[in-house]
Amino acid sequence: MSSTVATAAAMAPVGVGSKGKNSTAEIVAASMVGTAIEFYDNYCYSIAAASYFGLIFFTDVAKSDPVLATLLSFVTFAVSFLARPFGSLIFGHFGDKLGRKKTLVVALMLMGIATFVVGLLPGYEVLGPTSVVLLCVCRACQGLGLGGEWSGAALVATENAPKGKRALYGAFPNMGAPIGFFCAYGVNLLLDSSLPADAMVAWGWRIPFLLSALLVVVGLVVRLRMTETPVFQKAQRENRTVKMPLAMLLRHNWRQVVLGTCAVSITYTLFYVLGTWSLSYGVSTLGFTQQQYLGMQMVSVFFFAGFIVVGCLSADRFGRKPVVALATVATLVFALFAPMLLSVHSALNVMLFLCIGFMCMGAIFGPTGSYLPELFPARVRYCGSGLSYNLAAIVGGAFAPTIASALVMNFGIMSLGWYLGGMAVVSLVALFFFRESKDVNYEE
Repeated sequence: MSSTVATAAAMAPVGVGSKGKNSTAEIVAASMVGTAIEFYDNYCYSIAAASYFGLIFFTDVAKSDPVLATLLSFVTFAVSFLARPFGSLIFGHFGDKLGRKKTLVVALMLMGIATFVVGLLPGYEVLGPTSVVLLCVCRACQGLGLGGEWSGAALVATENAPKGKRALYGAFPNMGAPIGFFCAYGVNLLLDSSLPADAMVAWGWRIPFLLSALLVVVGLVVRLRMTETPVFQKAQRENRTVKMPLAMLLRHNWRQVVLGTCAVSITYTLFYVLGTWSLSYGVSTLGFTQQQYLGMQMVSVFFFAGFIVVGCLSADRFGRKPVVALATVATLVFALFAPMLLSVHSALNVMLFLCIGFMCMGAIFGPTGSYLPELFPARVRYCGSGLSYNLAAIVGGAFAPTIASALVMNFGIMSLGWYLGGMAVVSLVALFFFRESKDVNYEE
């Protein structure tokens, strides 16, 4: 895998944009598209795993135990998360050694091809157990690509940022999240409303994965045109790049990796509780139809996007640490009353739950694009920010729907608040040990 990345990265063309400075539009598009695909794919996959993959890839099990078949489908969902740290190590190594642009092109290609192939896979009735193996291989490839995606996109944005606007530029990759959310909600809502259940099982589930190719093509066109970031170019000129950035990271910056992982984990917990678990709970327990709940989630995503921008503008003005800490405290308060909003069938209560939750998530997630890379020097920044971000995805998100479901099933809806509150406390403790990085020398 490492040799493949190195070869492909070296062959990636410089493109038209190599003759001049990247425009703001190029920076926005290049940094945003990968995160949009990430959140789009994860949400589409979670819906497919919950609704269709048990029947398609675990057919024999589904005949006798549909619940077990669904659980096995979610195991394939977790494969991507387990692969992500390895992707961050591989792509981080080459991103800190060869450059941000080349590595991002390869990461997007790997992620995009794997997502598209999921939509082409035959089911169990055609290939038997081999279909499950191929599905897991695709998920692993997605995870490897995703592992190098966000951190590289964040560096493209922040290392091109004007002075005093690094947090705002760091919002560009994170704004891909609500875009991915909205597209996933919209596509699944349209399909769920237009196609009967048997058509969705037969072929309709493939459409969201195949449509992801459109985002991938746009992303590749933009990334092939852009130039390398000024910060990395300067590091190359001054011979400050290193041959083994991962070894240097683990030797000198492992504390920052631990702190970054703990601080960001609440973001992924909120994402999978609000986006995945609450959909299942709202339909199965509160009695909403899937179309109704998807519609409410689509509206709430606008609050998510708005507070990403609010959080980043505030972080540029007041500093990263106070803004993220305040948003995390707000999440802790939200955790106390969130379960009460889900105790009865009420569209108003659910909208409050989703909108306030996404506001908290946006305010925390937005500044992540600046403060996480700022924890690390330029020579190991791709490795460090990527490893922290993707370990946070495992700690905070990989098992969040399962944990939330188990807690609510055994201890009642109030236990959801304990879970969210506990994760918020973990992030607050990590933030306590952070240094303020608003005015850090980003070129060092």
